[in-house]
Amino acid sequence: MDTGCYALIVGAGITGITIARELLAKGVDDIIILEKEEHIGCHASGRNSGVLHAGIYYTPDSLKARLCIEGNRLMKQFCLEKGLVLKQTGKVIVAKTEEEISGLEELKKRADASGASSFIIDEKELREIEPYAITSGKALFSPETAVIKPLEILDALAKEIIDSKKVKILYNTTFIKPLNNHTIRTSKGSIHFKIFINTAGAYADKIAHTFGLARQYKILPFKGTYKKLKKTKTFLVRGNIYPVPDLRNPFLGVHFTRTAEDIVYIGPTAIPTFGRENYSGFSGLDFESLFVLYHDAILLIIDPVFRYSAIEEIKKYRKKFVFAEAKKLVSMLELNDIEDTDKVGIRAQLVNWQTRRLEMDFVLIRDGNTLHILNAVSPAFTSSMAFAKYALSQFV
Repeated sequence: MDTGCYALIVGAGITGITIARELLAKGVDDIIILEKEEHIGCHASGRNSGVLHAGIYYTPDSLKARLCIEGNRLMKQFCLEKGLVLKQTGKVIVAKTEEEISGLEELKKRADASGASSFIIDEKELREIEPYAITSGKALFSPETAVIKPLEILDALAKEIIDSKKVKILYNTTFIKPLNNHTIRTSKGSIHFKIFINTAGAYADKIAHTFGLARQYKILPFKGTYKKLKKTKTFLVRGNIYPVPDLRNPFLGVHFTRTAEDIVYIGPTAIPTFGRENYSGFSGLDFESLFVLYHDAILLIIDPVFRYSAIEEIKKYRKKFVFAEAKKLVSMLELNDIEDTDKVGIRAQLVNWQTRRLEMDFVLIRDGNTLHILNAVSPAFTSSMAFAKYALSQFV
């Protein structure tokens, strides 16, 4: 294969597909998307919890705060237009102790500053929304949180851009390296382009490095595993029940989510893992795993927040530790109400090795005719349509 296009995108996840869709809206009519798998949704975009976030967690001046709220609105609009599943379940964030009420108030401040809808409610109001949720006096209610079917949305978006006849998705095709400013080599030959956009998710840093960019960044993978409530106990959760998170790190803690299929998942964990695709056992492990282990060890030594979080998360491989966290959120929960599940995802978390800190926001790097999107982690799915508009406004 030796072909060419105006816009070349690497990665057919939610970010790549929505950027292709936005390029079409801007009049670009010759787009190729490379996808190394045989179909879309094999990784983060197809493995997430299916929650449309409402934008209440993020620092007000961050990209996540700016784009999550608008992305939520655009994704809901798309679901309604296409007749896709959309359940306006809302979400409650509960305080496990009185000390955590200050955390609720901080979230409320962030929500207000970002323009996200949220309400401090008392225990009586909480029982009307989530009868079995537990809190210490107050809770935070997010009415704009919803649940969708991620794969259904991905399929609908892919169909829309393919039906335009202006976009090709090349499956089973892997990026290898750039040959010059307008050509890359792939596993199936070379491709010429006018502009290049890197939306490769867990591999976005490696691709940026081949262009001589983002050397200070490295993706460290975290495994998100889930448990679920047995069917006879799903009545305990109507929508989403979350704890107050530790805002010093980007993880939200073990929580309950009632999916569009009415399965109630408990999770995800955020367990350091040694492979970008290490979904189970030793799968997805390679020589790079030694370097991941090395970088994890450095963070364990120098960063007390990371060290505490990592130790606590590793415990959650065992059901009793997940239960210990879950029972603080929901009453009438017993250990045998929780079942194992094969649902698992990988969070491609970016680390800045100049600061030796986890990156809390999306990262975009533009260089000439290339754009590299790093740290496209939660709420990347929710934000995707708004993010695509923002990214291209900076580039095209």
